[in-house]
Amino acid sequence: MAHTLGLTQPANIELPKISFAAKEIDVAEWKGDLLAVGVTEKDMTKDENSKFQNPILKKLDGLLGSLLAEASFEEDFTGKAGQSLVHRLPGLGSKRVGLFGLGQSASSPAAFHGLGEAVAAAAKTAQASSAAVILASSECPSVMSKGNTAAAIVSGTVLGLYEDNRYKSESKKPQLKSLDILGLGTGPEIEKKIKYAEVVSCAIIFGRELVNSPANVLTPAALAAEASKIASLYSDVLSANILTEEQCRELKMGSYLGVAAASANPPHFIHLCYKPPSGPVKTKLALVGKGLTFDSGGYNIKTGPGSSIETMKVDMGGSAAVFGAAKALGQIKPSGVEVHFIVASCENMISGKGMRPGDIVTASNGKTIEVNNTDAEGRLTLADALVYACNQGVEKIVDLATLTGACVVALGPSIAGVFTPNDDLAKELFQASEASGEKLWRMPLEESYWESMKSGVADMVNTGGRQGGAINAALFLKQFVDEKVKWMHIDMAGPVLNDKKHVATGFGISTLVEWVLKNSSS
Repeated sequence: MAHTLGLTQPANIELPKISFAAKEIDVAEWKGDLLAVGVTEKDMTKDENSKFQNPILKKLDGLLGSLLAEASFEEDFTGKAGQSLVHRLPGLGSKRVGLFGLGQSASSPAAFHGLGEAVAAAAKTAQASSAAVILASSECPSVMSKGNTAAAIVSGTVLGLYEDNRYKSESKKPQLKSLDILGLGTGPEIEKKIKYAEVVSCAIIFGRELVNSPANVLTPAALAAEASKIASLYSDVLSANILTEEQCRELKMGSYLGVAAASANPPHFIHLCYKPPSGPVKTKLALVGKGLTFDSGGYNIKTGPGSSIETMKVDMGGSAAVFGAAKALGQIKPSGVEVHFIVASCENMISGKGMRPGDIVTASNGKTIEVNNTDAEGRLTLADALVYACNQGVEKIVDLATLTGACVVALGPSIAGVFTPNDDLAKELFQASEASGEKLWRMPLEESYWESMKSGVADMVNTGGRQGGAINAALFLKQFVDEKVKWMHIDMAGPVLNDKKHVATGFGISTLVEWVLKNSSS
């Protein structure tokens, strides 16, 4: 990435390479640094002699001279979700044995993803170079295959090991080099699932790095360069078209250019296109991401506690999800589907040539917008991006944006709001999110609220009243989507960032990839 301020250059840190393998060997015969056993609360049941009843735990405890049962009792380990117990115990080929709680029952990708993360954390602490994971109860829940269970564990491990140290002067590399998954079967199908999990996890890391990068490094030009790099890496299926400010002016993108006007960093309208390597295209899709590399609020500047101006580098989280998905799909190469990845990238800054409250801008579909708040800028950039997407002849559009604080108030920090007038599209996305483990919640598109978005001097204003802010924003975007196109808006302002760790989550990437694959003929 180029830099523009502060002499900051991110270090070029290679991702740790971990060898994953599915194996069917006796748990007692595995040799390595850390043997991790995923257990439910039911698995921890003991008989009247304080002996495990679960066959795997019973076997391990027998080889360990009952030390495992004793340790679990002394440390009150009951298998609750998030609990872990790791000890260096003699008697096995593994240096350490760990029990990792899965809760009452492990029935979702999120539970096994969490197991992978917990194993990664334990491996870091123990400086383990080799680890194995086995489930005490090998029967997978009905909603998940063994392959999907293994994939969730792999994804959790990769993302759990990863730390974004590019902007730190010193950093430690994780030691883990191999992870064996025991008891979930072997063969091409599970290997394919594991490989898929690795590809998507690396794409999520790429998305996280984009969002984590500060605005003095990740300018609109730098974001466009990163997108072009993806197209170059997978040039057999991806192509890039970066529109200049003048080209956007020719396309009459007045709404987008109004937001960009105040910045010294020029806007870059980014369009990647995926086409399958062979065979006919049956479905055309578009993924549109909000790409504000920094949002000051403009003349309605973000001020005071809660304005979060210091975190506004994350306002391009939607574009990170879109380009992360592009990176994964460039490797997976699904057939039968064409995908357009579209981002109108810019900064929302303040200067003498900037957009003022009360100005009227004209979008590329001819609709006029009275800007009553320059801090409701994301929807202005998305307006022209959505018109452009419809002009590509797509059948379905999903846009993702860190759009409103109102959605965070409604759904909290972990759940994204979904808005769509189309029930079939909603069903597709929710099926994809079930597979990814990401949390979505469908919100109403209450048409009567549009009354608050009407202007006396233009077709519309860009913000309504305080009530129903996320719904009003979605209704605004709807004005720029062709009625023949199935459309969904995802407000991801909450889950874009992990508030506890103050780092990006890579939210949306896994769900988008799953959705595209559901629309493909692969």
